[in-house]
Amino acid sequence: MIQNRPVIAVIPARGGSKGLPRKNIKPLLEKPLIVWSIDAARKSRYIDALVVSTEDEEIAAVARTYGVEVPYLRPAALATDTAATIDVLRHVLEEEEKRGRRFAYLVLLEPTSPLREVEDIDGAIERLVRHPSAKSIVGLAKSECAHPEFTVVLTAEQLIRSYQTGDAGFRELRRQDLKDAYFFEGTIYVSDVEYLFKTGTFYHAHTLGYVVPKWKSYEVDDIYDFFVVEAMLKAKQKQQDVFKDENRAVRFP
Repeated sequence: MIQNRPVIAVIPARGGSKGLPRKNIKPLLEKPLIVWSIDAARKSRYIDALVVSTEDEEIAAVARTYGVEVPYLRPAALATDTAATIDVLRHVLEEEEKRGRRFAYLVLLEPTSPLREVEDIDGAIERLVRHPSAKSIVGLAKSECAHPEFTVVLTAEQLIRSYQTGDAGFRELRRQDLKDAYFFEGTIYVSDVEYLFKTGTFYHAHTLGYVVPKWKSYEVDDIYDFFVVEAMLKAKQKQQDVFKDENRAVRFP
């Protein structure tokens, strides 16, 4: 709870992943991928309820083993490739209301972001609450090698053209001369519940950005991502100092 307003965190974890089958419960350094998000959420100072939304009995069993509520399974219609996240979240809150529980803020924690830390969760919640005109906050990371200025498209003849302008007027640019640009990454999403369901999205004119360092932005979508994240977690466990300075998320003023 923050400022006497209750907070729920939802971890959506369906069983039908195609990029990396059964990834949500695939062991990552000897514990299932989803548990990295569970552990971070359970350390939060503000989260009052943590729910795993899944249609999969095995995922539900893993979550319960680690002390997380799975009081109901997600309908099959909300576990398809095309199911909208907002509908999954709506289902959770409707079920919670049936149980007599209502919440002011919702935190969405994708299980594919195991590098997230509790400081990111609590920092994002605090930042949102400090800005009364803001209604949501989402994770961002700085674009570097994939900066928009370096992005091109290919013509039918396989010639390169600027993604932004469509022409071939390229110029050599140094990274330090570029205006900072950011991309959406999956570390954290927090929203005022009422506004979330009014708009149906975390992204709108009243959305804040919570910037995380590059190493935290990696998501597990396929086996290559898994190997990268696994290596980074091993390095982090062995050499905490390597991540010490970057561990402080940069936030917009």
